[in-house]
Amino acid sequence: EILEDVENLKKAARAYLHPEVGVRVEDTTLFGRNYFERPSAPEVETFEEAEERAKILAEAAALKQLASDYMHPEVGVKTTDPTLFGRNYFNRYSAPETEEDEFADERAEILAEAVALKKSSVAYMHPEVGVCSEDATLFGRNYFERASAPDVESMEEAEEKAKILAEAAALKHLARDYMHPEV
Repeated sequence: EILEDVENLKKAARAYLHPEVGVRVEDTTLFGRNYFERPSAPEVETFEEAEERAKILAEAAALKQLASDYMHPEVGVKTTDPTLFGRNYFNRYSAPETEEDEFADERAEILAEAVALKKSSVAYMHPEVGVCSEDATLFGRNYFERASAPDVESMEEAEEKAKILAEAAALKHLARDYMHPEV
């Protein structure tokens, strides 16, 4: 009886360790329903698919770690390997002094204001350059070249007009002298 129990335990252990062998039935009156291979059973992924899923999840975890390292450099590098070492060139005694964040921000603001002032003074001192815009939403109205704007005379036209007006004034003066000689 003990040997029979040991033999049954050995069979159970072999069946547990090797599920790919399947179940061998020696009694023809035994039957059962397979719930895993029926048509309405949920789809089960294969071993290759499970390995591929594990690789993809491991890569995603590594990418997440890299992204968090990139976005948060203040956390620093953590290692447990005692053979890894490095030299910090920024906090050594011979390193040049660095300015604090407040001073660096203020310096950046001052430099930005200086660049804006230089641009403004160049635009003021050189009006012939014109205004260059890269934004397509900016527009303006040209009051000098619109259809209803008064015509602008050229230099020749202005000189011709001045001559005609001078001659007309001289003729007017002559006509008044002729019509009123008593004056």
